[in-house]
Amino acid sequence: MAWMAWTWQTALFFGAVGLGLTVMTLAEIRWPTQARRGFLPMATTRGDRFFISLLGSAFIHIAWLSATDLPVALAGLLSLAYAALVMSKG
Repeated sequence: MAWMAWTWQTALFFGAVGLGLTVMTLAEIRWPTQARRGFLPMATTRGDRFFISLLGSAFIHIAWLSATDLPVALAGLLSLAYAALVMSKG
């Protein structure tokens, strides 16, 4: 595994994604979801919205890194707000 520079931030990220997938799986088992329409242009399930929020957060970070020299932690906060919006209203 020496080919990748593992840092605590990388481990935290992958741990958070793994935890999110575990929570989503347990929530799906306990409370099965049904597709619903929100502001997204299609009917989505809880898992769809989770995937869309992860994908959107990646794009937010890429855009942040290409457009500004501000700390990337601010992009993380923006991504959390975006994910909360997509998960609740998407």
